[in-house]
Amino acid sequence: MYYIQSRWKLENRKLHYYGLRSAPNLFKNDITVSKKQADILASLPRELNPKELSVIEKFIGKQVVSEHQRKHVPKDFSEATFCTDCCANDFLIPGLEFDDKGLCPMCQTAEDAKNLKSVVPIVEDISRSKKSRFDIALFYTGGKDSTYLLYYLSKVKGLRVLALTWEIPFISESAAKSIANAKKTFQNVEFITRTVSQSDLRRFYSKLYSLSDNTCACPSLAYLLFYPELVANRVPYFAAGNEPVQMLGLYYNHMAPRIAYSFAGNRFLTFLMNVARVLTLRPPLKQGQFQTLMTMKQLAYGDHPVKKLSGYESELVSNVVNAIQAVPELLPPFKRSIRQSSRTGNIPAFVHFDLDKTSGGTYDWNKVKSILVQECGWVPPEDENKALHTSCKIEKCKDHTQFVRFYHCKSKMIPFSALEFSLARKKCGRSKEQALYEMEHLLGFSLEEIPECAIMQQFLREHK
Repeated sequence: MYYIQSRWKLENRKLHYYGLRSAPNLFKNDITVSKKQADILASLPRELNPKELSVIEKFIGKQVVSEHQRKHVPKDFSEATFCTDCCANDFLIPGLEFDDKGLCPMCQTAEDAKNLKSVVPIVEDISRSKKSRFDIALFYTGGKDSTYLLYYLSKVKGLRVLALTWEIPFISESAAKSIANAKKTFQNVEFITRTVSQSDLRRFYSKLYSLSDNTCACPSLAYLLFYPELVANRVPYFAAGNEPVQMLGLYYNHMAPRIAYSFAGNRFLTFLMNVARVLTLRPPLKQGQFQTLMTMKQLAYGDHPVKKLSGYESELVSNVVNAIQAVPELLPPFKRSIRQSSRTGNIPAFVHFDLDKTSGGTYDWNKVKSILVQECGWVPPEDENKALHTSCKIEKCKDHTQFVRFYHCKSKMIPFSALEFSLARKKCGRSKEQALYEMEHLLGFSLEEIPECAIMQQFLREHK
């Protein structure tokens, strides 16, 4: 009796692997098959005759196996196989492969990926703006990472910061207190809070929930709300509080190719792009402005056809874009600001700060939290072991729904937290004991629905 190996699924004329493969097969998750091969594979499990075996010979022992060769997919952490160097495991990331040393793909390729810092330009210094009363804007949630960046930009660099907060119904109590304390602490920061009406938010969240099984939309909807504000105030730069493991996670989730991490510094590609803009009577773009336009246009109009063909389409962003269509009233001012900024060149540049470098070489979660408590009045979560998600009540729900969808092969997106947490074990100063505790008790990796999911469901019921 022959079976398709666990985590491999036949989808039309392709075999797709739902997992993270070892080098050198990293990202080689798709195998195109012939019609004859597809017909045989679709009929499994069953016995095969010699002629059928010859048709799918190259898959035997790999993608097609006997029953005793099928790999076990763990049902909880107690059944999982762990990486010998970090805390990655094949329950946290179903379909995770290991090499003969027991290393996961992230540890196998750590040296090769060490310079993949950001998909937007990394800057160290920003000059004082002469055209705006702000030097930079920051999307601020009250969580650990955005609070640290607010502290760094305002107190360490002395910049005039515009802090932008999207007020959602799921903000954690600790984040709300941290925002209130930050308003008292930072004297050269102006805070703006925006929200969406409850009826519009319900329509948006209902659509998103139907697509993703959760209502997590940060920071996409914040871009939609605040971009007109940035253009109107002629803010020259804006940043988001993305820590290093979040940026690197995009690479391992096959959402950003290697070239995306070096595009901002590629002078030849920048030259070609600006030649095209000048020929169409638009101002050439400065560092970070291209990334801004692409980000905003994606939300307003959806993925560019070239991106869809490249295989790097983001399911998460696509679902948010579709959900935005349920509230079309939000789009006209957003699209006008995109057109106006592109035409005038008044485009706030999307930039990133290397938090490893700003914090002395390693963005150590424990040290960062200590600094924030002392310098910013930051309020940590009730369980101080919690470090990955600190601003939102439904982050655990997002972990859970992304995990369940990937576990059951309904989504090709590896749960964000699974990758980020595995990378953080070695990059963020976490001991293995701290990592294991947070992974098992404070994240949402369970096949059974977790109690926190009721928070989302209750909001959708109450606002029908």
